[in-house]
Amino acid sequence: MKKVRLNVLCMFYSTVFFATSCGQEEEFLQEVTDFTGSEATNDVALMDNNLVHDWTDLFLGLERYAAGRPNASARAIAYIYLTAYETAVPAMDGYVSMDDRFRRLRISNDELAEVIHWELAINAAMGTALDHFLLELPQSDYAAIATRRAELEQQFSAGLSQEIIQNSISWGEYVADQVIAYSQTDDEAEAQILDPQPLSYEPPVGEGYWTYSADPERALFPYWEEARTFVISPRRTSAVPPVEYSEDPNSEYFQQMMDVYLDNNAARAENGEALWIAEFWSDDVEGLMFSPPARQVSIANQLIEQYGLTLQESLVMMLKVGFALNDAAVAAWKYKYDFMVMRPNVYIHEFIDPNYQTNLYRLVDWPNPSFPGYPSGHSTFASAAAGIFIDYFGNETNFTDRSHEGRTEFLGAPRSFSTFEQMAEENAFSRVPLGVHMDMDCAEGLRLGYEISDAINDLNLFRPESQIN
Repeated sequence: MKKVRLNVLCMFYSTVFFATSCGQEEEFLQEVTDFTGSEATNDVALMDNNLVHDWTDLFLGLERYAAGRPNASARAIAYIYLTAYETAVPAMDGYVSMDDRFRRLRISNDELAEVIHWELAINAAMGTALDHFLLELPQSDYAAIATRRAELEQQFSAGLSQEIIQNSISWGEYVADQVIAYSQTDDEAEAQILDPQPLSYEPPVGEGYWTYSADPERALFPYWEEARTFVISPRRTSAVPPVEYSEDPNSEYFQQMMDVYLDNNAARAENGEALWIAEFWSDDVEGLMFSPPARQVSIANQLIEQYGLTLQESLVMMLKVGFALNDAAVAAWKYKYDFMVMRPNVYIHEFIDPNYQTNLYRLVDWPNPSFPGYPSGHSTFASAAAGIFIDYFGNETNFTDRSHEGRTEFLGAPRSFSTFEQMAEENAFSRVPLGVHMDMDCAEGLRLGYEISDAINDLNLFRPESQIN
């Protein structure tokens, strides 16, 4: 049971202020009014999304330089938005804290003061979370987190008493510290983010199996199936086995490899929409683009603005997107190392064209991501997030993805979509003209991601009415 539920609506009509609070809350409302003017509110359900949107913009600007992509990035996203949600949930009528669901997450409402400025608290929490979960950034980027936090803290503190300011910041920092402590109980993930390409792992040998040719290509996150999931573990997901490996030119396997070869080369030769799609969705290159799971956060941030979500709605959606991306990474990496399907360029070099180059190769030092191909991680992330968007907004949309607008290093001009399913499918199958995945990799990733999003969408975030007061 939450100790306090301060949901105060400050409404102004002309110059008249109507309020039903008294005592300390009345004083607090007046202080908020003095600062923010006629639209003042301390009700998370009515606040605008600017705070979450602003922090997410900063996250996207920094994440492309962070270590551990894509899996540690998906994990970071889940914990960052869990932190934001948990900070605000005492003010979200009917919503339940995840400490009711996660045994090792311990957040005590004894630490919650009677009066909290929720934006101040969330600002402190998100600043603390980004500083912890974004790995191995340049020091200037960590300084940017501190600067953003200080700027917003100054903005939100204007007109408030020092007691309310300190209580709000302390609550946000406390929640962030508890979520960080919870993350550190995941021993498997904590160890793997420090050693993502362990020398202890050597891929099994088998006909058609993925392997590496040099140390920089060693298996990336080969044990990630042991990392924590939030809603659905890999043991509760299903898998469709890949097409059987074959070197027969008449086999389906050979034909899928030939399709990659032809689509990749045609995209490069034509330098048209196919190459645009391939590079638009790539998100493979550290330092140049944010990671594939972070791309879905970029889309979510744009949708928050387009659909005018409140702060509360934004926190709930981002929580679900974070859970979906984290659990998608764990499931996809389990099946990658279960099936061990090789990357196209290895097969194509041996059986089709020894001079083949992927369209990714001009942007990276190595022609392939350093893990098996089936299922495609991009595809799994795409549909895991799309399923959340569909549940929130319906499948039909009028959305233009501007994630890479203005970039000139690659083809990143905005692309528009009429359904979220269309967007996820284009993202998934963009990996074929990029030259790094077969059709079956992309199809299975799409299927798996939607299975994960179904589980996330079934997550009940509400208390029974009998427990709400």
